[in-house]
Amino acid sequence: MRFLLTFDDGPASAVNDNPTVHILEVLAQKNIKAVFFTQTRAWNGGGTEMGRFLIRREYNEGHIVALHSATPMHSNHRFMSREKLDQTMQLGVDDLRAETGAAPKLVRPPFWAYDAETLATYHAHGLHMLLTDLNANDGKIYGVNFSWHKRSNMLKHLAETRKRWAAGQMPAVDGYTPVVVTFHDVNTYTSRHIEEYLDILLDVARELNVPLADKPFYDQHDELERAALGATISSPDAKPHLPGLWNWLWQ
Repeated sequence: MRFLLTFDDGPASAVNDNPTVHILEVLAQKNIKAVFFTQTRAWNGGGTEMGRFLIRREYNEGHIVALHSATPMHSNHRFMSREKLDQTMQLGVDDLRAETGAAPKLVRPPFWAYDAETLATYHAHGLHMLLTDLNANDGKIYGVNFSWHKRSNMLKHLAETRKRWAAGQMPAVDGYTPVVVTFHDVNTYTSRHIEEYLDILLDVARELNVPLADKPFYDQHDELERAALGATISSPDAKPHLPGLWNWLWQ
């Protein structure tokens, strides 16, 4: 297995003490490549000058820049009309192509909310949907955004993932099973504790006797992209396990 790191909701727009910047610095120090699911038109993020600069930086540093939304807010794709969703997907693809020179290949629905129509719209725009195996539960950005349960949460999620892997329910790409892990790069608590989170992942993997690769995190763009595409959901009939209450809510 290899941990495939993903970050949602960014980039952050702060000029000083920017959480996305700090995460990029840590990833660079550790030679780790990640997938950033960006909100290209967020009024306080990707839609700002700083946000657009960070999208370019993510791409130039060898990370995968993917699409989360192209609306001013964190809008639910499932609640949009087909026409509105089609419009925002095209805007998002165009936004990322303008900043990076390449169209995105990956999308993640806000709130993990999708159905057959949203999936068909993604595919119409050349986008493949990537969900997650492990979730840091760090999606709360404002207010009380810390966690006393970082380790126990990761241990629980990885134990469930290990069962699915042992049952042959997870794909292998280039000889390894990618384990998708989700954080939020706009969360200041996450950015301050990202190194601790990475140590926790390795620690709980040892506790559960998870067979990790010599390189437990992806460090090459193309290898990361193949692994991410191999872990995507292509059929509306699939019933993947969603994080937390979202599994109960949407399925």
